[in-house]
Amino acid sequence: MDVGKGALPQRLAAFSLLALIALCLAWELWFAPLRPGGSWLALKALPLCLPLAGVLKGRVYTFQWSCMMILLYFAEAVMRLFDVSAASRWCAAAAVLLSSLYFVSCLWFVRQVRGGCDAR
Repeated sequence: MDVGKGALPQRLAAFSLLALIALCLAWELWFAPLRPGGSWLALKALPLCLPLAGVLKGRVYTFQWSCMMILLYFAEAVMRLFDVSAASRWCAAAAVLLSSLYFVSCLWFVRQVRGGCDAR
């Protein structure tokens, strides 16, 4: 990660992405799996690994497309906030926060690197 333009939002995006990957795995394997012993839904963490290298390298294009992908995880987390299990609700709330942090960090990074938008 560079120390220059966009370093803080890049670090926040990397942190939230890594934390969301870990949360998805822990949620579906240990904390509140759909089936006892874990579920195949843990594989939902795999698409989150796709933008990881680009985020760590600071590639603007990766921030742009992954910003749209993360909305699927946000939507799933919002729906699962209404789950019966308390553990699942806590995991869903954490996923909402992490996906929101990632989304905002991506927008912030792109704006800083590309110079923002001028209203002329």
